[in-house]
Amino acid sequence: MTPSMSPAQPPASDEDTEEDFDPSIIDELREEIPTLLAIKRFALSFDRVPWFANIGETLPMHLMEVARDYLDGLGFPEVTITPIASWEEAADAAASLDWDSESWYREEQLRASLIGEALQLMDESALQVALTHVASLAADNVRDTLENIAAIWDLEDTNLETAATGAAIQAAHNGALVLAAGGDETHPFALKYRLFEEGRWPIGVAGTSFNLF
Repeated sequence: MTPSMSPAQPPASDEDTEEDFDPSIIDELREEIPTLLAIKRFALSFDRVPWFANIGETLPMHLMEVARDYLDGLGFPEVTITPIASWEEAADAAASLDWDSESWYREEQLRASLIGEALQLMDESALQVALTHVASLAADNVRDTLENIAAIWDLEDTNLETAATGAAIQAAHNGALVLAAGGDETHPFALKYRLFEEGRWPIGVAGTSFNLF
C-alpha cells in the first residue's frame, strides 16, 4: 500500500524566512554549548572510572572526608561512616535501606532543585538528551566493569549486582545534573559521585550509619 503524501509546500521565500527567524535562538544555543560540552566530557570519562575496583579496602582519610562532607551537605552531621568489608555485608546494608527514608527524601529534594536550576540555563529537550546520553554511557561502562568485579569476588547475587549498577548510574545522572545546573564539586551529588569515582559503593544511610563499601 502506497503511503499517503502530504501536498508539497512551496519553498519559503527569503522574506518569509527572515520574518520567522528569531535571533535569540542563536544566543540560547551559544549559552548552552559550554554546559553541554562539560556534560559530554563528563560522560566520556566513565571508561576511566575504576567502578567498584576498591570495594572492601580500608578507607583512606581523604575518602572519609569526602563522605563526611557529603553527609554534612545532605544534612546528616550526626550519621557515622561505617566501612563495609564484603559483598555479604553489602547485601545486608542494601537490604536495610528504606527508600522512603529522610535521606532519600532529601536527595529527591536536591534532584528537583537541580532540575529547576538547570532548566533556567538550558532547554528541556537539550537537558533530556544530555542526561539520556550520560545514563547510556554509564550503564555500558558500569555493567562491563561490574561483571569482572563480580567474577573476581565469586559474586552470584544478581539482585545485588543490579542494585550496585543502578546506584552507580544514578550517581552519574545526578553528577551530570550538577553540571547542568552550574553547580560545583562541593555539591552533595558531586561528592557522592566522587566516592564511585574512587572505586567505592556508597550504599546509603540506614539509621545512624552511612554504609560505604
